[in-house]
Amino acid sequence: MRLVPALTAVLVLSCCSETPRETKSKAPEQPSAPLTGRQAFQMTFAAARGWAADCQPLRIRSMNLTQLPIEPGKASVWEITYVSQATSRARVYTWSTIEAEANLHKGVFPGLQQSWSGPSGQERPFLPAAINIDTPDALKTALQDAGGYLQKPGKKPPVTFLLEFTPRFPNPTWRVMWGESVGAAEYTVFIDVSTGVVLGRG
Repeated sequence: MRLVPALTAVLVLSCCSETPRETKSKAPEQPSAPLTGRQAFQMTFAAARGWAADCQPLRIRSMNLTQLPIEPGKASVWEITYVSQATSRARVYTWSTIEAEANLHKGVFPGLQQSWSGPSGQERPFLPAAINIDTPDALKTALQDAGGYLQKPGKKPPVTFLLEFTPRFPNPTWRVMWGESVGAAEYTVFIDVSTGVVLGRG
């Protein structure tokens, strides 16, 4: 009977003598490397085909995140709008380097489906095979063409890319824009995505 209290005391002392385990805080997740426009399309196309086998891109748009450095010809966020004639639906897929506000999630993320009644207005879907010129080459051409604008004094806004197919030009076209959107762009160079030829500027 006398062994029980002694054994209890030994257990208590051994518990108290254990060194507390160090808790290591998880390192923050590192952002992925930014992608070119064609790379972002390729990253999202497989997921979009899983949604609708006949899907085609309607619009490819880059977005810059202020907290991350900008690499020429690449972007931290891409938004690709796909449409399906078979289902009369449209769906936006994003690719992002990090988790961020505005419902941006790291990697490929599908948005909600929307109704789509076919080509209307200015934009029309285009074949993926048309994407021959990637954004680094488009930027290089645009920089050569925009010498007059770039030589003007004043800080220039970051470059944004928009790939679309409109009646204005015979092929889908990269808009290389100095500004965050079409309406806010200070200067734009239009480049044929199939040939790399400058089609216009403004």
